[in-house]
Amino acid sequence: MPGSRRIDLILLLVAVVWGSSYLAAKTATGSAPVLTVLFLRYAISAIALVPLARGIRRGEVRAGLILGLTQASVLVLETYGVTHTSAANAGLIISLTLVLTPLFDCRGLPPRFYLAAALCVIAVGLLTSAHGLHAPGVGDLLMLLAAVVRAGHVALVGRLSAGLRPLQLTTVQTLVGTALFAVPGVPHLPVHAGVGTWLQLVYLALFCSVFAFLAQTWAVQRTSASRASLLLGTEPIWAVAIGIGLGDERLTVPAVFGALLMLAGTTWGQSIERAHRRSREDQLELQPLG
Repeated sequence: MPGSRRIDLILLLVAVVWGSSYLAAKTATGSAPVLTVLFLRYAISAIALVPLARGIRRGEVRAGLILGLTQASVLVLETYGVTHTSAANAGLIISLTLVLTPLFDCRGLPPRFYLAAALCVIAVGLLTSAHGLHAPGVGDLLMLLAAVVRAGHVALVGRLSAGLRPLQLTTVQTLVGTALFAVPGVPHLPVHAGVGTWLQLVYLALFCSVFAFLAQTWAVQRTSASRASLLLGTEPIWAVAIGIGLGDERLTVPAVFGALLMLAGTTWGQSIERAHRRSREDQLELQPLG
């Protein structure tokens, strides 16, 4: 298999894994409290990462402490959110991160970008009122908040991780999350849970956390950011497909329109932001030195 196709396949696999994480988390929380699931997800990840990450530097500790707190906040909101809504809805609503993240970069964006963001907001309305007009459920609101916090976390990663090693930085974040959830999580360990529950927890930790991050970093270093974002942007599609195919979930006609509108809005917003960023970079290159 040619190198470029192998990289594309790995990025697509990351998107599939992330898309499946919502159903896995929703199922796992049926056997253990949310904070226990999060503790085990972090702890298992830490067991896998700590032996590999040697010589952690002071700067990686400082950045990892901050990013560990924001990452833990995202996972708390996502995991509580998915317990109160469908995995398909969760995956679609969290994709708002794609159009929210550029807003945290404090850069002027073309008006078309805000139109794309408005389409996503309408899409969320269709998804959350798929069974008739009513106020969004608790799970949908938590996923909306998770998308906002996740966008802020991604923006922070861009600002704080420059020059730092991904493996060491991820290890610090994982240790922070393990420490945060240890006290509320340990007393409720699912010691009598079935093999299926433990397999889901291991899957969340080793595949949705460790593998996905490291594979994403490896692949992005070997391809263009635009191509990577296009493939990783398929995450909500996989969330819907897996939620319906394996989770026995159903989408109503309004929800289908909402899903299509969400995918269209996020894709359009990504392309506008990417073109705007390239234009700014070209302008900076053309500016005379001195």
